[in-house]
Amino acid sequence: MNEKKSNIGQQPIRDARTLGVPKMLILGLQHMFAMFGATVLVPILVQSYGLPLSIQTTLFFAGIGTLFFHVCTKMKVPAFLGSSFAFLGGFAAMGAMDQGIYAAMDASEKLQYACGGIVVAGLLYVVLAAIIKAVGVHRVMHYLPPVVTGPIIILIGLNLAPSAVANASSCWWLALVSIAVIVVANIWGKGMIKIIPILLGVVIPYVVALVFRMVDFSGLDVQGLFGGSTPLLGFQSFVTNFSGSVAKFDVSAILVMAPIAIASMMEHIGDMSAISATVGENFIEDPGLHRTLIGDGIATSLSALFGGPANTTYGENTGVLVLSKVHDPRVIRLAAVYAVILSFSPTFAYLVNTIPAAIIGGVSFILYGMISAIGVRNVVENQVDFTNSRNLIIAAVILVCGLGFTNGLTFTVGGASITLTSLAIAAIAGIVLNAILPGNDFHFGKSANSDASANLGQY
Repeated sequence: MNEKKSNIGQQPIRDARTLGVPKMLILGLQHMFAMFGATVLVPILVQSYGLPLSIQTTLFFAGIGTLFFHVCTKMKVPAFLGSSFAFLGGFAAMGAMDQGIYAAMDASEKLQYACGGIVVAGLLYVVLAAIIKAVGVHRVMHYLPPVVTGPIIILIGLNLAPSAVANASSCWWLALVSIAVIVVANIWGKGMIKIIPILLGVVIPYVVALVFRMVDFSGLDVQGLFGGSTPLLGFQSFVTNFSGSVAKFDVSAILVMAPIAIASMMEHIGDMSAISATVGENFIEDPGLHRTLIGDGIATSLSALFGGPANTTYGENTGVLVLSKVHDPRVIRLAAVYAVILSFSPTFAYLVNTIPAAIIGGVSFILYGMISAIGVRNVVENQVDFTNSRNLIIAAVILVCGLGFTNGLTFTVGGASITLTSLAIAAIAGIVLNAILPGNDFHFGKSANSDASANLGQY
């Protein structure tokens, strides 16, 4: 009886229209703010690698990609697609590429080739979706067990760690302020505060930097709505510079970026499991994992085709579903519309670019560490047995390849110079070893909680 009383008023809301239009609009804003910090942080970090990824383009395709995803999934899945952190290692590798055709290449053109690799990565989602539709999800996942995906996810964070230190070292005390804000918000925060620790970890230190006059506004030039070099309203870079934004394709860039799809697809599957558990619907079965993969994959390819980053389902927005108990996908689509609207402001994009490097470094300390920690969690929650020599060998080879091949591996095929990054080498080695070594006893679906653990999008 007491249990029943405690649940009064706690039933999830499936149709937000019953709350009225004003509340529904506010709920959409909440979802936009939940995804905002992490989504905008991706282009900022990529810019720190020397590649001019546009904030406006990123926001535009996050919104458009989310709307396309909802169409693909029959308007049933309350998921938001934001920028994927899984591909940061690939962007960093592309920024440092100085061999073959990349030796004297302009940073803008390097970005185009990096995006070409992401286009292919997105298409791999479609390939996996087709295979899942044909043979079933359990049989496919048998070849991508946590002993492979876990160490790969760990490597993504570890390979990015030097970048976090380099940025933070520009002003350690400001970086520490950022770290402290994120920790306090995430551990002791309540309600909305707990959902947006990354955003707060940028905004609060930014205010501190303003107080100490550490922010440079010298390039800000707003002359009315459309005037000046940074007008309040304006088109995205792929509109104003179409030929300089469209993706280009090269085998080396594809081999740098495309293998990361292995980790991001595991992230997607984990997110679908988590959202299903949160909402109380089996989205793996209806509308089907093949549909959600197609929606995510094509949204990623579409974004990269016009100079944007890869998209991924966002765990932050799953957290909002848990907190608000509003499970209506219409609210997510409102957040997507807000993101598209915000993408039409060069002034906003400029202000984001004035964030000091030390703040980015502080956020990265937590973010990159969390990525690696989630990889560890993926291994632990799936109870990978490292007393088994087979598992130990696979994980050992993946980790040594990922950390040892610091300059990648370059070779020539048919007169073309091809470079594999350390992460690509590690992914290939892990998949091949898992396929040829006997004793693979992983069965996807054995534990709903463990299957949902590979969630990079949570931070």
